[in-house]
Amino acid sequence: LETIYQGHHKITYKGIKAIRCPFDYVIYQMIICDVKPDLIIEIGTNIGGGALYLADLLNNLGQGMVHTIDIIKQYDPIVANHPGIKIFTDGFEKYSLENIKGFNKILIIEDGSHSYKDTLAALKKFSDIVTKDSYFIVEDGILNNLGMSKDYQGGPVKAIKEFLVDNDKYIIDDYYPNIFGKNATFNIKGYLKKIK
Repeated sequence: LETIYQGHHKITYKGIKAIRCPFDYVIYQMIICDVKPDLIIEIGTNIGGGALYLADLLNNLGQGMVHTIDIIKQYDPIVANHPGIKIFTDGFEKYSLENIKGFNKILIIEDGSHSYKDTLAALKKFSDIVTKDSYFIVEDGILNNLGMSKDYQGGPVKAIKEFLVDNDKYIIDDYYPNIFGKNATFNIKGYLKKIK
């Protein structure tokens, strides 16, 4: 697990840093092909390789836009100039839900600070706009397995568990994370499917 964790920091897409577990990259393209969202909101841009990958997947489907959100401006110029990507740099708290007008099928990926507080806040802010049968994917629950959850006040898994106590519109979908073996994902408990 430790070597996979180290390796995922070296992942690139079209030469641009795209920090994400390779299992999850495969899972994402399967989910996106199945759901066919016309808007993906990605919280956590970093350099932008992940946003570029998502935009290219949508382009392959012939539709869709990525709204990627961060608080720092360090993204690659290729990402900034991609017609299928819109970058927001004021953090997810200041992202206006007016930006979703005109979109019919929405999928969200939360890959921000991974702290319990921020993850729970993002879940609460965006959960209502995810389309039924689409996903709210919360990244990096693997922090617990790596013994790092204390550094993140309990991290994503704690936030997910608390969120689900009061929200019956979502279930944890175990199908995708178990394709390559039980919990072969960095997004432990993080594939939340909206069922209502």
